[in-house]
Amino acid sequence: MTDHSDQHEQGFILDRFQIEAMAAIDAGSSVVVAAPTGAGKTVIAEHAVENVLASGGRLFYTTPIKALSNQKFRDLVSRHGSDAVGLLTGDIAVRRDARIVVMTTEVLRNMTYSNPEELHDLAWVVLDEIHYLSDPHRGPVWEEVIIHLPAHVHVVGLSATISNSTELTDWIRSVRGPTNVVVETERPIELEHRYAVASARHDPIELVALLRKGRFDRSNKRFDTSRGGGGRKKRRWRAPRRDELVEALMSDDLLPAIVFIFSRARCDEAAERLYVDGFRLTDSTTADEIERIAQRSCAALSDAERATLGYDGWLIRLRAGIAAHHAGMVPAMKEAVEETFAAGLTQIVFATETLALGINMPARSVVVENLSKYNGDTHELLTPGQYAQLSGRAGRRGMDDKGVSIVAWSPFLKAQEVGDLVATTDYPLKSAFVPTYNMVANLIDRHDRAETERLLGSSFAQFQADR
Repeated sequence: MTDHSDQHEQGFILDRFQIEAMAAIDAGSSVVVAAPTGAGKTVIAEHAVENVLASGGRLFYTTPIKALSNQKFRDLVSRHGSDAVGLLTGDIAVRRDARIVVMTTEVLRNMTYSNPEELHDLAWVVLDEIHYLSDPHRGPVWEEVIIHLPAHVHVVGLSATISNSTELTDWIRSVRGPTNVVVETERPIELEHRYAVASARHDPIELVALLRKGRFDRSNKRFDTSRGGGGRKKRRWRAPRRDELVEALMSDDLLPAIVFIFSRARCDEAAERLYVDGFRLTDSTTADEIERIAQRSCAALSDAERATLGYDGWLIRLRAGIAAHHAGMVPAMKEAVEETFAAGLTQIVFATETLALGINMPARSVVVENLSKYNGDTHELLTPGQYAQLSGRAGRRGMDDKGVSIVAWSPFLKAQEVGDLVATTDYPLKSAFVPTYNMVANLIDRHDRAETERLLGSSFAQFQADR
């Protein structure tokens, strides 16, 4: 067993929860790790990788989205060399026979059904963002993986937003054998929540504290009030404009920042508008360094591709420290944004929520423009867990004393509703498992009826119902 009592190979002191999780891995036990964003869960997954490379077998590292898989692939290649690491995302296949393979969770689920022979020497599976198990559309995939992996495979489950981690661990133990749970509740960096409110009289916007001692500060109810005028009610407050928000962030020394907007097109529009409005957030030296990174990242793009993608305008904005980030961007341009932001060069990124899923782009502050999101049918209020994922990007470990998460005022929500959502730290994971036709057909193809029924009855949904 490796001695983890002092520090990790990377040179920093390990926290208690990291040491416990690593010890479980060394002991050959599956482990579920619930710890805040930025606490250092990646170090635990990396330890499993190093164990496999040292002792034999293979490890599959799964993520919920291609962007995170691509970034994890780059990180692991940088650390362990290209020969050791592969990538499978459905549309990309790189070294699928490598000792370490990064993939989306759906790829592994499909493999358990159609290519089980690829799993015979598999030793470990890392399930990053395991809270996705509760996603109403994709959650069952995580359960299928946990249920159908060969018995000899151990699992490392990582999440920042599970409050019933012991229940999840009990279920995994019931279907996979020895499983430890490791919980850390303290963020390594303090997180402050603020409310961005603009006066209808065009006074400077306010960034006021939303909470007091962890609960909604009732003095913020004043932002719900209206005043009479000419027999009609007139709002005293309004939502701040983006230029006002950025000026406030600059004034309070809260850059670099991520502004979350739940629309790809609106992210692009916001970046363009901020540049047109005259914001320049870099000096010439920083701008030149940004361009060097961008040119290196995008070297493979042809002139025709650059013209189609609007590369020149994108680069001009990036040089000014302004960018968008979303799944609709080509990987090369997105990677340049990630690298320049992580290096502290790019100052404002307008991003969709996919950026909250483990991608290494911490900021000094984040802004959530709207607490409701369109789900394809209607607008729904974010869950406390979803907000926690977004706000968790605020605060750079080793660089900031605190992170600041800012929610913009909206006429559609009372301050109390905003404060209660922000203050909630209860994120119970609830199974979304529903047997599908394909799932049952695949099981019947591989097993007899009794085994098929047993496997279907092994779901987390059934486990929770039985309890």
